[in-house]
Amino acid sequence: MQYRTLGRTGVQVSSLALGAMNFGAIGRTTQAEATAIVDAALDAGINLIDTADMYSDGESEEMVGKAVAGRRDDIVLATKATMPMGDEPNHRGSSRRWLVTALEDSLRRLGVDHVDLYQMHRWDPTTSDEETLSALTDLQRAGKIRYFGSSTFPAHRIVQAQWAAREHRLGRYVTEQPSYSMLQRGIESDVLPVTEQYGLGVLVWSPLASGWLSGAVRAGREITTSRSTFMPQRFDITVPANRARLDAVEQLAQVADDAGLTMIQLALGFVTAHPGVTSALIGPRTLDHLHSQLAAADTVLSADVLDAVDAVVAPGTDLAAHEKFDTPPALLDPALRRR
Repeated sequence: MQYRTLGRTGVQVSSLALGAMNFGAIGRTTQAEATAIVDAALDAGINLIDTADMYSDGESEEMVGKAVAGRRDDIVLATKATMPMGDEPNHRGSSRRWLVTALEDSLRRLGVDHVDLYQMHRWDPTTSDEETLSALTDLQRAGKIRYFGSSTFPAHRIVQAQWAAREHRLGRYVTEQPSYSMLQRGIESDVLPVTEQYGLGVLVWSPLASGWLSGAVRAGREITTSRSTFMPQRFDITVPANRARLDAVEQLAQVADDAGLTMIQLALGFVTAHPGVTSALIGPRTLDHLHSQLAAADTVLSADVLDAVDAVVAPGTDLAAHEKFDTPPALLDPALRRR
């Protein structure tokens, strides 16, 4: 396992990190299965575990807490807030009122007195940067979080938050967690140049593109991945964007074969090769999934292989741009771009 410095924090984290979104109802994972996955990940050298309050309505945090009990000091523990937690309109977002409550709830579920990294799961357009950063700075000074970061923020919002922190003399985001894979390379155009400029650590999610790059999705085969059962529209091959993805997957599979790699090794080796990326979050649902992904821990791709990937999906290109979570609201709502 390789280790890298998380931004400018000095904290060393593994190049593969364990994402716990599949723990609980989402992945139909039991506590025993979650603990076995955590045990195997730690044995393999992974030292960063990432979860969120909204994963299975808090169940993921509870499972992570039980799985890491007794070895908390050896783990860089990360969680997130801002996504809705129920129907109450104020139980979401990044206001001081909600973040103070959300963090206490997360600490209780995790069974710890602090988290190492507290991330804003999405940019909240209804709340000012000053409001959010002020609350996070106070929580940091209180010892309840060590660092804080953003997740899936558009590049311009990352910049704005850095300037707001400087202007108001507040703590700043030290990490960003964007989506990144061989099929979704848009962050190479804007987000990664910004994070490199400001020295942010980058923890990329969905490096296997929701299973498209797991090796299980191939032309002529029925798609039976777990993700396809509850997000069928993303795997409907009659949709042009999905057909384009499948065509790219077939070409990338040939690149992997020619290099003597599995698709998972190619996919994870690709994202961790970028100098702006600190760690790739893997989200195994089973031990078998974990072991297949751990096989990529020491994968280093040659320039020829990276060039071959570029020839299939051009740098900075998203093959499924409509699935992005950082699209400016005005591009989605016509009312916001008309007087």
